[in-house]
Amino acid sequence: MAKRTEASGDTEVRDLRPRAVRLTSDMSLPKLSAVEIGSYIAALAGMWLVLHLNLLGALLAGMLVYQLVHTIAPRIERRMSSQRARWASVVLLSILIVGALTGVTVGVIEHFEDDVPSVQKVMGQMMVFVDQARSRIPDIVAEYLPLNVDQMKVKALALMHEHANQLQQGGKNAARIFGHIVIGMIIGAIIAIGAQKNTQRLPLSTAFVARVTRFADAFRRIVFAQVKISAINTVFTGIFLLAILPTFHAPLPLAKTLVAVTFIVGLLPVVGNLISNTLIVAIALTVSLPAAITSLAFLILIHKLEYFLNARIVGGQIEARTWELLVAMLVMEAAFGLQGVIAAPIFYAYIKRELIYLRLV
Repeated sequence: MAKRTEASGDTEVRDLRPRAVRLTSDMSLPKLSAVEIGSYIAALAGMWLVLHLNLLGALLAGMLVYQLVHTIAPRIERRMSSQRARWASVVLLSILIVGALTGVTVGVIEHFEDDVPSVQKVMGQMMVFVDQARSRIPDIVAEYLPLNVDQMKVKALALMHEHANQLQQGGKNAARIFGHIVIGMIIGAIIAIGAQKNTQRLPLSTAFVARVTRFADAFRRIVFAQVKISAINTVFTGIFLLAILPTFHAPLPLAKTLVAVTFIVGLLPVVGNLISNTLIVAIALTVSLPAAITSLAFLILIHKLEYFLNARIVGGQIEARTWELLVAMLVMEAAFGLQGVIAAPIFYAYIKRELIYLRLV
């Protein structure tokens, strides 16, 4: 509806339609060139191929090195040129990575040697729990339970022999994934060193650089946010396992190992917390039932805290709610398995960022 008014011989038409209607009519879809549409299709196809060809480890390793180089280099550029600063960043990262791998390898070996008695204690406690459960479960189920620790070891060895081919294949897959990660790190370092700013590019190159830049931004937002969440979660878990639980109950076997595992698997959003919680409660159950109940209550509290952190930190970084990430992880897990769960937050963050830039969401 419009109202016509006359003032000083001029005619003014004033639109009296509701404001929402006027805004809706002004919201037109962005006009994209064929090159830009092709770059979006190529980006989606590339993400699908990464998962289909099992190259997620190489992609994440390369992106991590690229981001770290561009994070460290500006702090070194005050004393040298940009190119030399990036070379220095790559050298520094190489030293840190090699040193970390060496330290972790030596630490795992020494830690395993020190924790052999703890492993034996866990197996002994498990047998106590099995003996207690044997009288409460049907005989049909009790027949499959081991009678002692030696029988437990025999059954474990039998399972290893039975699935020897699968274990061998798993070892090959692990070696291949490690190789992909190393190659991805090298590629990421090469791209970080050779990256040039403010260079003129042709339209297709410009579109591809825009896609890669936004994906790198989504990766940085998710990974650095998740590292922060995992570190907070690990600190609280470490305080509980190493200080609070031994005060009221017996010390938990492999407590330090569980703290380390909590940080590593905590890098996986939501799922990592479930993995570490299951391990902690299972081992606490071998100590005593009250210890397991206490651990479960504490971990439920930590789990609620992680949901809050995800909503505030990760969700705030990509402007997404927790349920959106969970739906993305569920769909990606159904389609691509575990690597789909790992890739889901990053891929979803990138896709949503592109939709925001296109003014579609």
